[in-house]
Amino acid sequence: MSDFLFVKSHSLSGIIIIGILATAVSICRADNGTEKTPDAPDRLSAMSIEDLMDVEITSVSKKVESLSDASAAIFVITQEDIRRSGVTSIPEVLRMVPGLEVARIDSNKWAITSRGFNGRFADKMLVLIDGRSVYSPLFSGVFWDRQDTVLEDIERIEIIRGPGATLWGANAVNGVINIITKNAGETIGGLVTAGGGNQERGFGSVRYGLKLGEDTTLRLFAKYLDRAPFGDAAGREAADGWHAVRGGFRLDSDPSEKNTLTFQGDIYDERLGETYTTPLLLPPYSQTFDSGSSNFGADLLSRWKHTFSDSSDMSLQLYYDRTEQTMAILGEKLNTLDIDFQHRFNLGDRQELVWGAGYRFIHDKTSDTPTISMQPDCIDQNLFNVFVQDSITIVRERLRLILGSKFEHNDMTGFEVQPNARLLFTPNGRQTVWAAVSRAVRTPALTENNILYNEQTIPPSTPQNPGPIPVLVEVKGSSDHKSEELLAYELGYRAKPHPRFSLDIVAFYNIYQHLNSLPSTGAISIEPSPMPHIDEVFVIGNGINAKTYGVELSSVWSVLDWWCLHAAYTFLEINTHSNDNPSLQPDPSPRHQVSLRSQTDLTKDVEFDLWLRYVDSLPSINIGAYVTLDTRLSWRPAKNLELSLVGQNLIHDRRLEFIPEIINTMPTGAERSFYGKITWNF
Repeated sequence: MSDFLFVKSHSLSGIIIIGILATAVSICRADNGTEKTPDAPDRLSAMSIEDLMDVEITSVSKKVESLSDASAAIFVITQEDIRRSGVTSIPEVLRMVPGLEVARIDSNKWAITSRGFNGRFADKMLVLIDGRSVYSPLFSGVFWDRQDTVLEDIERIEIIRGPGATLWGANAVNGVINIITKNAGETIGGLVTAGGGNQERGFGSVRYGLKLGEDTTLRLFAKYLDRAPFGDAAGREAADGWHAVRGGFRLDSDPSEKNTLTFQGDIYDERLGETYTTPLLLPPYSQTFDSGSSNFGADLLSRWKHTFSDSSDMSLQLYYDRTEQTMAILGEKLNTLDIDFQHRFNLGDRQELVWGAGYRFIHDKTSDTPTISMQPDCIDQNLFNVFVQDSITIVRERLRLILGSKFEHNDMTGFEVQPNARLLFTPNGRQTVWAAVSRAVRTPALTENNILYNEQTIPPSTPQNPGPIPVLVEVKGSSDHKSEELLAYELGYRAKPHPRFSLDIVAFYNIYQHLNSLPSTGAISIEPSPMPHIDEVFVIGNGINAKTYGVELSSVWSVLDWWCLHAAYTFLEINTHSNDNPSLQPDPSPRHQVSLRSQTDLTKDVEFDLWLRYVDSLPSINIGAYVTLDTRLSWRPAKNLELSLVGQNLIHDRRLEFIPEIINTMPTGAERSFYGKITWNF
């Protein structure tokens, strides 16, 4: 009964917030006197292959450039891709990216990475939302359930596979995901979405944009979701439901011709369910229980950009981020303050220089439990960085050389240097060839230095423990932990051989050193309390080396004006070797992945979309290969009203995609689901 009352009260809070914003929308419209009606979504025929290849991006060089001129393995997800995919979360959107591994662990957890080493706590991808890093210093990864916004407000998502450390710093090892929302001036008017189904039990969002003056616009939004739990291995309903409410704003201003200002913020509150297994020193030596986690977060970001000329500008960004999480095994309060400066200018008529500097302060306070403790439990960190990148034109409009490096200092491993060299060759307007050599590092997470984790108890008189007393297996951090290192070689080819067809191919070879490891045997001691047992302590080390190589392919074929196909294929091979654990298991990453999306305009107002995916097996964690199919059918009975029906995971009743590592939570299978959605622009 208490859980029921909690869910009802939480749902009510979401409805109240959305209701307040809806009321504010009405007042703003009355005060404003006029309203702007947004256009209906772009049709397939409105964006040609040329347009897709010339989409402007900023993540590769920290400046505006076209996708076809990028010297990196980059994939762009547009707003139209998001809308027509039918997905309801950012992690699910990322499944369309070649080279990215997206696996759902349960209803509210994902394992996401690029080019291998996946897991719930995957630690080699840097994720940004409008320039704000959401990378957690606790475990050097991303809590994906907390990364959300109104999906209709996302302008694009830029995904770099491969190192981005020269510009973005430590932890941008295997890639960068940059989520970019629309300028407030592009969202004048209102938007209301609502929907529900068997898994997406209820969701909705309200957004309103208005002009505050001739050069200033404001966007307000609120969003709510209620997602049902998945089923466990026996088909019973699990305890991994998910309820969340969030709101926020974005203000954009152009006080003069050469200056732009952005000020934005978000606040969220969510409740997650999960099932833990934790060790005991008495029979049955473990306990499995359902528990709820609560997460709260808020952030504020400001950005000023000054343009000197078409070839010179500078920007200054400052943000503050606070998160609080309360789990059954650990509590945390994290405060982050970050300041970043950047300057771009020409050096002569053949060189374009981008340089910048930044500082980040982190204050992290944890609350210990019998399962996990941090020693110490309160930590301050300082990170200083400077970067420079020079783009040198060797042959005009044909050949460019890009050289640069990031120089960072952190409190754990000291000074880190992350250089790269890139060569871009454009023999004509329809072909691009690029090559790159890069070094990147992942600095240690707080847990790797300070954690003490009671992972499991091995009962006495068993094959693993023939002795008379139980063995408590502990994992301990080390202050001697090193940074993980990557040396990456990449070669890419991008082409538009026909006005209706584009192709992007990337090959890579990566050499990793000092990856995280645990020795095959730990230090043993006999402890008399709280009852007699043996402690076997495994200290986190850097004993794994690895080599990976692969190929990533994506293509777009506009078959007809009303029919477009998007295809992606990934091949990945990983070879690992451990100096202290010869029985190391293979990395749980699929060798082959295929994605095929079909977007069809059946009539002027009716769309039908199919998304077929294949993911290879993961033998090391006993996950079989699977094929899945999503469909979406939408109808616009009026210009600004869209009704859609979406079916997801249609081939299987339920399928297991991944098993969590480190923390023993129960995985559940992604289930077949259906939902309906209404979208109204006004």
